[in-house]
Amino acid sequence: MIKPVLFSSGEICATPGAVGLGVDLMPYLFRHLTGDWGDVDEFDKQQNDLAVKDGSRILSAYQTPAGKLWLITESDRSATTFLLPDEY
Repeated sequence: MIKPVLFSSGEICATPGAVGLGVDLMPYLFRHLTGDWGDVDEFDKQQNDLAVKDGSRILSAYQTPAGKLWLITESDRSATTFLLPDEY
């Protein structure tokens, strides 16, 4: 079953640290856009679910083979950025 995209990504951006992980970023983008928020706590999952409806910022966190990766989609849906937690 193919999951539907829940919101617009806007421009896709990546920080040098995220690119430096050396992993394929696209599976993580797909997870983010389809509501699989990854390794965030229950409160943040609920906030993301609400953000899909009300247009707030969305944050997902994933453990990759090379380290932790975050994705943030801006509240205006103009951009989604891949970054490392310490680049925030």
